[in-house]
Amino acid sequence: MKMDKKGVDKLFGSLSQEQQKQVQNILADKTQTEKILQTPQAQALLKKLMGEGKNG
Repeated sequence: MKMDKKGVDKLFGSLSQEQQKQVQNILADKTQTEKILQTPQAQALLKKLMGEGKNG
């Protein structure tokens, strides 16, 4: 299952302006983004957001 743009917009919209700026800065740096996405915490969050691992 894929997270749609509406879900991403909703999530991003719930962040403060400072948090949005931090996320944008991280995502603008490919090396930093890849490093973060490889952490166990990011992997678990992505699985949860994408609907994997749901029971039933």
